[in-house]
Amino acid sequence: MKNIIFLIIVFFGTAFATVAQKYAYIDSDFILESMPEYSDAKAELDKYANRWQKEIDERYKQIKKRKDEFMRVEAILPAEEREKRQEEIKTMESEALEMQQLRFGVSGDLFAKRRELIEPIQDKVFEALGKVASNRNYAFVFDKANQSNLIFADPKLDISKMVLREMGITTR
Repeated sequence: MKNIIFLIIVFFGTAFATVAQKYAYIDSDFILESMPEYSDAKAELDKYANRWQKEIDERYKQIKKRKDEFMRVEAILPAEEREKRQEEIKTMESEALEMQQLRFGVSGDLFAKRRELIEPIQDKVFEALGKVASNRNYAFVFDKANQSNLIFADPKLDISKMVLREMGITTR
């Protein structure tokens, strides 16, 4: 009998504790797009990416030009010269691939630049979100952006604009 009463108390206690928890959601894409500093950082990041991509594209154009030239004269070249040119082309290809990894790889320049430019902005959003969630006693705050598993969200529970106000940003 004691066990049954204990189980009932635990069950109802857990049920009431769960009901008492408040939750909300944000749309981090909306928040970030509403921040002028994010737009500036994103534009600067895009500028770097475009410049680096042009450099890489130029390298591949040079490689293609070398290959086309080699294909035209391959038949009349002595074996040594043919091997030398093939080796040059392979070296150019590996250098281009290395440059691509250096710029756009997992630990490349673009990743580092993104961390430098975007992370401080995301940290500001997270700090403001923490203040709003703490002040309003939210136990959970979900993000509906970036491929989340949030299937339905009542617009009344969206606190994105509160987070923006906490950062001093007014919305339209």
